[in-house]
Amino acid sequence: MSMAIVKIFTGGMTISNSSENIEEELKIPSSIGPRRKAREIALQGLYAVELSQNTIQEVMSNLRDLYNESDFIFSFARELLTRAKNYKSELDQYIQAKTTNWDFERIAIIDKIILRIAICEFLYFNDIPPKVSIDEAIELSKCYSTEQSGRFVNGILDAILNDLKKSKKINKSGRGLMDSSSKDRS
Repeated sequence: MSMAIVKIFTGGMTISNSSENIEEELKIPSSIGPRRKAREIALQGLYAVELSQNTIQEVMSNLRDLYNESDFIFSFARELLTRAKNYKSELDQYIQAKTTNWDFERIAIIDKIILRIAICEFLYFNDIPPKVSIDEAIELSKCYSTEQSGRFVNGILDAILNDLKKSKKINKSGRGLMDSSSKDRS
Protein backbone atom coordinates (compact mmCIF):
# COMPACT_ATOMS: atom_id res chain seq x y z
CA MET A 1 0.00 0.00 0.00
CA SER A 2 1.49 3.34 -0.88
CA MET A 3 2.13 5.90 1.80
CA ALA A 4 0.02 8.38 -0.17
CA ILE A 5 -3.06 6.21 0.24
CA VAL A 6 -2.39 5.55 3.89
CA LYS A 7 -1.82 9.21 4.69
CA ILE A 8 -5.33 10.08 3.52
CA PHE A 9 -6.47 8.61 6.82
CA THR A 10 -4.33 10.76 9.07
CA GLY A 11 -7.13 13.16 9.91
CA GLY A 12 -6.75 15.94 7.39
CA MET A 13 -2.99 15.94 6.92
CA THR A 14 -1.72 16.54 3.45
CA ILE A 15 -1.18 13.65 1.12
CA SER A 16 2.49 12.92 0.65
CA ASN A 17 4.69 10.13 -0.60
CA SER A 18 7.26 10.88 2.08
CA SER A 19 7.67 8.24 4.76
CA GLU A 20 9.06 10.70 7.33
CA ASN A 21 7.32 10.25 10.69
CA ILE A 22 4.61 8.11 9.08
CA GLU A 23 4.32 5.83 12.10
CA GLU A 24 3.68 8.76 14.42
CA GLU A 25 1.20 10.39 12.04
CA LEU A 26 -0.80 7.19 11.59
CA LYS A 27 -1.36 6.36 15.23
CA ILE A 28 -5.01 5.94 16.01
CA PRO A 29 -5.79 7.82 19.23
CA SER A 30 -5.66 5.50 22.24
CA SER A 31 -8.71 7.18 23.77
CA ILE A 32 -11.08 5.36 21.43
CA GLY A 33 -12.27 1.83 22.06
CA PRO A 34 -10.81 -1.29 20.47
CA ARG A 35 -13.71 -1.88 18.10
CA ARG A 36 -13.57 1.73 16.86
CA LYS A 37 -9.86 1.26 16.18
CA ALA A 38 -10.67 -1.97 14.34
CA ARG A 39 -13.35 -0.21 12.27
CA GLU A 40 -10.88 2.50 11.31
CA ILE A 41 -8.33 -0.11 10.29
CA ALA A 42 -11.01 -2.00 8.32
CA LEU A 43 -12.03 1.25 6.60
CA GLN A 44 -8.44 1.92 5.62
CA GLY A 45 -8.04 -1.67 4.46
CA LEU A 46 -11.17 -1.63 2.34
CA TYR A 47 -10.11 1.66 0.81
CA ALA A 48 -6.70 0.21 -0.02
CA VAL A 49 -8.23 -2.96 -1.48
CA GLU A 50 -10.63 -0.88 -3.56
CA LEU A 51 -7.92 1.37 -5.00
CA SER A 52 -4.96 -0.99 -5.25
CA GLN A 53 -6.63 -4.31 -5.99
CA ASN A 54 -4.22 -5.85 -3.46
CA THR A 55 -5.40 -8.90 -1.57
CA ILE A 56 -6.82 -8.68 1.92
CA GLN A 57 -3.74 -10.50 3.18
CA GLU A 58 -1.38 -7.95 1.60
CA VAL A 59 -3.37 -5.01 2.91
CA MET A 60 -3.69 -6.44 6.43
CA SER A 61 0.03 -7.17 6.48
CA ASN A 62 0.76 -3.56 5.53
CA LEU A 63 -1.64 -2.27 8.17
CA ARG A 64 -0.08 -4.58 10.76
CA ASP A 65 3.29 -3.06 9.93
CA LEU A 66 1.88 0.46 10.43
CA TYR A 67 -0.05 -0.05 13.66
CA ASN A 68 0.94 -1.56 16.95
CA GLU A 69 -2.50 -2.78 17.99
CA SER A 70 -3.71 -5.90 19.77
CA ASP A 71 -4.55 -9.20 18.13
CA PHE A 72 -8.21 -8.59 19.07
CA ILE A 73 -8.27 -5.32 17.13
CA PHE A 74 -6.66 -6.86 14.05
CA SER A 75 -8.86 -9.94 14.24
CA PHE A 76 -12.04 -7.82 14.32
CA ALA A 77 -10.69 -5.52 11.58
CA ARG A 78 -9.84 -8.51 9.36
CA GLU A 79 -13.29 -10.03 9.91
CA LEU A 80 -15.02 -6.74 9.02
CA LEU A 81 -12.79 -6.20 6.00
CA THR A 82 -13.22 -9.76 4.74
CA ARG A 83 -16.99 -9.87 5.12
CA ALA A 84 -17.52 -6.40 3.67
CA LYS A 85 -15.38 -7.32 0.66
CA ASN A 86 -16.96 -10.75 0.19
CA TYR A 87 -20.52 -9.39 0.42
CA LYS A 88 -19.80 -6.14 -1.46
CA SER A 89 -22.38 -6.80 -4.22
CA GLU A 90 -25.12 -7.61 -1.73
CA LEU A 91 -24.26 -4.62 0.48
CA ASP A 92 -24.21 -2.31 -2.54
CA GLN A 93 -27.71 -3.48 -3.50
CA TYR A 94 -28.99 -2.29 -0.13
CA ILE A 95 -27.26 1.05 -0.63
CA GLN A 96 -28.53 1.44 -4.20
CA ALA A 97 -32.09 0.70 -3.11
CA LYS A 98 -31.99 3.69 -0.75
CA THR A 99 -30.06 6.07 -3.00
CA THR A 100 -32.30 6.08 -6.05
CA ASN A 101 -31.96 9.89 -6.27
CA TRP A 102 -28.15 9.62 -6.45
CA ASP A 103 -25.90 8.21 -9.12
CA PHE A 104 -24.29 5.34 -7.21
CA GLU A 105 -20.94 5.86 -8.93
CA ARG A 106 -20.86 9.47 -7.73
CA ILE A 107 -21.29 8.62 -4.04
CA ALA A 108 -17.96 9.17 -2.30
CA ILE A 109 -15.98 5.94 -2.04
CA ILE A 110 -15.37 6.53 1.67
CA ASP A 111 -19.13 6.90 2.27
CA LYS A 112 -19.82 3.68 0.36
CA ILE A 113 -17.22 1.80 2.39
CA ILE A 114 -18.58 3.16 5.68
CA LEU A 115 -22.12 2.15 4.64
CA ARG A 116 -20.89 -1.34 3.65
CA ILE A 117 -19.22 -1.82 7.02
CA ALA A 118 -22.35 -0.82 8.95
CA ILE A 119 -24.72 -2.93 6.84
CA CYS A 120 -22.30 -5.83 7.18
CA GLU A 121 -22.48 -5.42 10.95
CA PHE A 122 -26.30 -5.36 10.77
CA LEU A 123 -26.40 -8.63 8.87
CA TYR A 124 -23.34 -10.64 9.88
CA PHE A 125 -22.28 -9.55 13.38
CA ASN A 126 -24.99 -10.77 15.71
CA ASP A 127 -23.32 -9.35 18.82
CA ILE A 128 -23.30 -5.70 17.67
CA PRO A 129 -26.44 -3.63 18.28
CA PRO A 130 -27.62 -1.83 15.12
CA LYS A 131 -27.59 1.52 16.91
CA VAL A 132 -23.90 1.03 17.69
CA SER A 133 -23.20 0.27 14.02
CA ILE A 134 -25.01 3.45 12.97
CA ASP A 135 -23.29 5.61 15.59
CA GLU A 136 -19.88 4.24 14.63
CA ALA A 137 -20.58 4.80 10.92
CA ILE A 138 -21.58 8.41 11.60
CA GLU A 139 -18.40 9.00 13.60
CA LEU A 140 -16.25 7.46 10.87
CA SER A 141 -17.92 9.62 8.24
CA LYS A 142 -17.34 12.75 10.33
CA CYS A 143 -13.63 11.90 10.64
CA TYR A 144 -12.91 10.67 7.13
CA SER A 145 -15.46 12.20 4.78
CA THR A 146 -17.30 15.48 4.23
CA GLU A 147 -19.34 17.60 6.63
CA GLN A 148 -22.58 16.35 5.04
CA SER A 149 -21.59 12.69 5.15
CA GLY A 150 -22.75 12.10 8.71
CA ARG A 151 -26.33 13.03 7.87
CA PHE A 152 -26.21 11.14 4.58
CA VAL A 153 -24.86 7.96 6.22
CA ASN A 154 -27.36 8.22 9.08
CA GLY A 155 -30.34 8.59 6.73
CA ILE A 156 -29.33 5.72 4.46
CA LEU A 157 -28.55 3.37 7.36
CA ASP A 158 -31.81 4.20 9.18
CA ALA A 159 -33.80 3.40 6.02
CA ILE A 160 -31.90 0.16 5.41
CA LEU A 161 -32.24 -0.92 9.05
CA ASN A 162 -36.01 -0.30 8.95
CA ASP A 163 -36.32 -2.48 5.84
CA LEU A 164 -34.16 -5.22 7.36
CA LYS A 165 -36.28 -5.22 10.52
CA LYS A 166 -39.51 -5.40 8.50
CA SER A 167 -38.20 -8.30 6.44
CA LYS A 168 -36.83 -9.98 9.61
CA LYS A 169 -33.31 -10.17 8.20
CA ILE A 170 -31.77 -8.84 11.40
CA ASN A 171 -30.73 -11.66 13.72
CA LYS A 172 -29.56 -10.10 16.96
CA SER A 173 -29.84 -11.82 20.29
CA GLY A 174 -28.87 -10.87 23.78
CA ARG A 175 -29.55 -8.01 26.11
CA GLY A 176 -29.50 -4.59 24.47
CA LEU A 177 -28.99 -5.84 20.91
CA MET A 178 -32.38 -4.83 19.53
CA ASP A 179 -34.62 -2.00 20.59
CA SER A 180 -38.15 -2.70 21.78
CA SER A 181 -39.72 -1.54 18.52
CA SER A 182 -38.09 -4.42 16.65
CA LYS A 183 -39.32 -7.17 18.96
CA ASP A 184 -42.42 -9.13 18.10
CA ARG A 185 -45.13 -8.41 20.63
CA SER A 186 -47.51 -11.20 21.41
